[in-house]
Amino acid sequence: MPMSVETSTITIPASDGSGSFSAYVARPAGEARHGAVVMIQEIFGVNAAMRALCGWVADMGFVAVCPDLFWRQQPGVELTDGSKEEWDRAFALMNGFDQDKGVEDLKATLVHARTMPGGNGRAGTMGFCLGGRMAVLMAIKSDSDVNVSYYGVGLDGLTGQADEVDTPLLMHVAGADKFVPPPAQAAIEEGFGRNPNVTVHSYPGKDHAFARMGGHSWDGLAATIANGRTAELLDRTLNG
Repeated sequence: MPMSVETSTITIPASDGSGSFSAYVARPAGEARHGAVVMIQEIFGVNAAMRALCGWVADMGFVAVCPDLFWRQQPGVELTDGSKEEWDRAFALMNGFDQDKGVEDLKATLVHARTMPGGNGRAGTMGFCLGGRMAVLMAIKSDSDVNVSYYGVGLDGLTGQADEVDTPLLMHVAGADKFVPPPAQAAIEEGFGRNPNVTVHSYPGKDHAFARMGGHSWDGLAATIANGRTAELLDRTLNG
């Protein structure tokens, strides 16, 4: 039987004093103390898919915190991959997104997650698509205890900073990702693979977003394998 999960929405102040942003929270019910995972959205915002992923993380026994990274452009974005109009809006938001500000907002969320009631002081990140890139940036730029990247975009441009990753980073690469061509994938595996703190897994023939349940390229087997690897790493780093 799934663990009982409690959900809420919290507000976190931005570290630059420019305002505050909301974050969706899913936590295991009860009094036990748990590690936290900062969940990093795709280009579609904190939508039903991200809330479901937060529920999955909470069901595994972790506190999931998913901040609204598009708040500086438009708070409360919730899109899907179901129409061209939504895709166009999602790409416009991604193109207008300040990644440096996003890293600072994620760092603020990480600090908050470590001090939340029911936490054990440990916290990592897990991101998808745009969030997969942001998870790698957090591995490079923050003191997160662990980071997990699902089909991150533009990661080949970060290989020059791979040596700066000093905590566990797990990277799931979709072998047939239309946003990450084979030369970029080879550069990712070569550049990040040299760092013993980084593990790169490729899923041949699988498209971008293969682990988004109900999405256009969902693949149950690949998602189960990837999610199992993620679960083992989170258990080892946030509960060990």
